[in-house]
Amino acid sequence: MNTIAERLQSAYQQIAQQCTKLGSNPADVQLIAVSKTKPDADILSAYQAGQRHFGENYPQEMAEKVAALSQFKEICWHFIGPLQSNKTRLVAEHATWCHSLDRLKIASRLSAQRPEYLPPLKVLLQVNISGEVSKAGISPDHVIPLATEVAALPGLELKGLMAIPAPTELKPVEPAFARMQQLSQVLRANFPQASELSMGMSDDWQLALKYGATMIRLGTAIFGARNYERHE
Repeated sequence: MNTIAERLQSAYQQIAQQCTKLGSNPADVQLIAVSKTKPDADILSAYQAGQRHFGENYPQEMAEKVAALSQFKEICWHFIGPLQSNKTRLVAEHATWCHSLDRLKIASRLSAQRPEYLPPLKVLLQVNISGEVSKAGISPDHVIPLATEVAALPGLELKGLMAIPAPTELKPVEPAFARMQQLSQVLRANFPQASELSMGMSDDWQLALKYGATMIRLGTAIFGARNYERHE
């Protein structure tokens, strides 16, 4: 399969098959096509094939793509990368979702900078479920305290959790997914609207679905290998 449309259709079919196997509803799973570093033409190809949700890692690149593709009103932009304080306005003004929230300072800035003419920014708390020193995200113990603070901010809508577990020989990814499912259940018990669980990428999305993922992020499986020369 060489075209973006063909790879998308294959992904949709595989997701449906996996959900059927698990006894879950494919309609409850949102495919986020990770378009970071990819040209506008690739996003348009995916859009024409029926894809509406796209993930970006770099605020400036996302803002440029939002402007270039502004006529396609149905596109839903998900910011999924690490976010610095000096780039929050770009996300607040252009994204519909932010998957990588892990600090109250960033949350407060996003809330204050969200334009009044837009609905609240939908946010997920990023959890460093594998305990990696080099990775962003909060510890599992901090989920409820941060969720409580974020839920009180008027410009944000708390929607759930996100994680990028790190598979190693000593720490396989499955226990991390299982732990995220447990955390998601705890969060929903306190905040019923926070039912989304964003986890699973091209190599492990089938396993993520087993543990309750509602959003999976596929990049190379849809767009092919990336060119990292394009980023901010």
